[in-house]
Amino acid sequence: MNLWEAFVALILGMVEGLTEFAPVSSTGHMIIVDDFLFQTKELFSSDIANTFKIVIQLGSILAVVVLMWDRFMNLLGLKKMPGQTAFAPRLNLMQVLVGLIPAGIMGLLFDDYIDTYLFSTRTVVIGLVLGAILMLVADWLGPRNPKTQTVDQITYKQALTVGLIQCLSLWPGFSRSGSTISGGVLMGMSHRAAADFTFIMAVPIMAGASFLSLLKSWDAITMDVIPFFAVGFVSAFVFALISIRFFLKLINKIKLVPFAIYRIVLAAVIYFVFL
Repeated sequence: MNLWEAFVALILGMVEGLTEFAPVSSTGHMIIVDDFLFQTKELFSSDIANTFKIVIQLGSILAVVVLMWDRFMNLLGLKKMPGQTAFAPRLNLMQVLVGLIPAGIMGLLFDDYIDTYLFSTRTVVIGLVLGAILMLVADWLGPRNPKTQTVDQITYKQALTVGLIQCLSLWPGFSRSGSTISGGVLMGMSHRAAADFTFIMAVPIMAGASFLSLLKSWDAITMDVIPFFAVGFVSAFVFALISIRFFLKLINKIKLVPFAIYRIVLAAVIYFVFL
């Protein structure tokens, strides 16, 4: 791996880490940074470039696991959260599964269709704009004083509804975080509670999808590309740690409007510069 390849891996990992869990669409950013600037498909090959994007996504997933380790141990029944009693229940694994089922089923049914027909620059632009509109609607129509202030107060009905709305994120550019946080806010959750639930749900669904994709692309991983993958993985992990910490501290204060405006600007840049 030469210095240029290391730089490309570092930057792409940074873009993945900073955007994967923010409601801004990591897909849209990858189109700009990779497809139009670095073009890793030409630097290596199409198979290696696609596998690299799977590997760095796993770096982002690991960051969530590290930051929410106690929460995941609690969901698995291996550790109690502070203050947890029979009268003060916590988010449970069944609620997470209820939120995962709709998008999981839709993803399995339409995976080939999405890969064949929806992964284009034009569809990502559409997803960016429609996702921004949903976020604006959520901030305007969501309750000013939501009853569900923490992730531990989420009901099964809220979990299912957020899971159904998460299906929108199967459209590239819509953003998983953008759709689920918006859905949570519309269902009476605080922005922070919706964000926490989003990140918790993201780990199993993203990890499962990534590992399946990785198995299909396993032949692309050879000794000469492992350093390239490793730099991207570590970069995505580190920048996802930073991004998630920053996002969770601010989301209740700034809400979704700034991200929606940013998405519309990004969509305009992609449309007028690259289409």
